[in-house]
Amino acid sequence: MTDYEKICDFQNLYNAHLNARKGKRKKGEVIRFEMNLGANLIRLQESLLNRSYQMQGYYQFQVHEPKTRDIYAAYYPDRVLLHCVCDEVLIPKLQKRVIYDNVACQPGKGTHFGIARLNKFMREHYKEHGTEGYFLKCDISKYFASLDHEVIKGQMHRVVKDRDVRRVLDDCIDGFSTPGRPGKGVPLGNQTSQWFGVFYLDPVDRFIKEVLRVKHYIRYMDDLLLLHHDKTFLQDALVQIQQMIEDKCKLELNHRTQITPIRSGVEFLGWRFYLTETGKVIRKLKPQSKQRYKRKIKELQRQYAAGEIDLDKVKNVLGSLDGHLRYGHTYKLKAKTMEDFVLIRKSKTKKKEEP
Repeated sequence: MTDYEKICDFQNLYNAHLNARKGKRKKGEVIRFEMNLGANLIRLQESLLNRSYQMQGYYQFQVHEPKTRDIYAAYYPDRVLLHCVCDEVLIPKLQKRVIYDNVACQPGKGTHFGIARLNKFMREHYKEHGTEGYFLKCDISKYFASLDHEVIKGQMHRVVKDRDVRRVLDDCIDGFSTPGRPGKGVPLGNQTSQWFGVFYLDPVDRFIKEVLRVKHYIRYMDDLLLLHHDKTFLQDALVQIQQMIEDKCKLELNHRTQITPIRSGVEFLGWRFYLTETGKVIRKLKPQSKQRYKRKIKELQRQYAAGEIDLDKVKNVLGSLDGHLRYGHTYKLKAKTMEDFVLIRKSKTKKKEEP
């Protein structure tokens, strides 16, 4: 079965629909698609088989956590197709090509995997150099909004050999541009965009690991973090990395790119990591993350008091928050935040009519 035949397969399209609808089953477009599921999937399959399928464009909305972002989401049939492309073609091909410490958005990896890897790196560094050393943290300016279409297509064409799948990917890439920047950017709402972002900096990853021979290096999407005992080495590395990012990837580093002493700690994946004199790695929430946690707790109290959520929902949210906080040293934060946590349901009383 060719790669294109895989994405045209009815069972694969159905599986992609099951993945695409996760967490969105109450959305109107999902409900409408499922009301005539078989016919919609057959229509999608037939248009793919006769090479007539056209993507329908995007609709825009904003999310505000952890910061305001413009999200451009594909319409549901397009999302089913793009899920199928990722599940059947991109993930099997790209996952085995990226370096082990590229930790974003991959099965078996993610933020918690990245936290564990950085912990390991810091402990290994301490055994050899103590607390003497430096972090080089590189951050890309407006990463997803700046990805170059020609660069992405070149990367995908080197990996994907099936011409029909290339055509689908090219239509997906060229179907969106960052407003005011033709030929640049991918929409944050697409699963394909996540994998473009994962793979886009792979040449930089290879350069750092295979040419510069940096042992302690980790990347989460556009956050690159190097740990080394020699500051001069990192300064030289930064010059070469910056040149490569600008020339080959057509991107720019932003002002958050800097070299800092390991004793000062470093912010990564929502936490600030410190290395003590005894070699212990301490993880504390960033100030912004602390404020979001406190706001969520207050919002839970408000929603419960207003009758918008029930006790089971409160327990689920608290369990989720606690599960995340367990990855850091947050005992005092939880104790202080929860000491005044009280759930009170406001009673609805009718006003007495005046005689």
